[in-house]
Amino acid sequence: MIYLAEAIKLKSILRTQLHDLENELMRVAFVSKTKAEPFPEQTRTMKDVEQDLAQVRFDSRKLDALIYRANIDHTIEFEGETLPIVEAIERATQLRAEANTCKELATSETEEPMYGYGTESAPIYRIALFDPEEYRQKALLLEKKAHALSNKINAKNYQIELDFNGEAYFL
Repeated sequence: MIYLAEAIKLKSILRTQLHDLENELMRVAFVSKTKAEPFPEQTRTMKDVEQDLAQVRFDSRKLDALIYRANIDHTIEFEGETLPIVEAIERATQLRAEANTCKELATSETEEPMYGYGTESAPIYRIALFDPEEYRQKALLLEKKAHALSNKINAKNYQIELDFNGEAYFL
């Protein structure tokens, strides 16, 4: 059994391991030698690497299914709503995106001259139809909400156990 939080970290480890094994397979697939020389000894054969690849791919698929199921079946309370973890993750992503938009608007000038002129050589101005300070405050609030939701997700990830043996990948 491993916690969902550990499973998420393990997915990253498995991706790296798959990449490393694919590279190793390409290295052990060929040798350089003259026709007269004997084949050099290999510590690992293609078959060894292919077996390891098959096991890591299997474990990766199984782990994916367990993570997806847990993210659908388990919920988090946030702002009076009960959200499946998968939806909470998306909500946190959206809150961060909205906060970034608000930050950008918060840095705007309320009025600034534009290049060029309008009719009768009158200068053109770009005028904000909002208060940048309000958007700065809104950005701060949205970031706090995103952090709070992320913290709830992380805490929940350490409460959920998955039926997966990670001994081959953890000490």
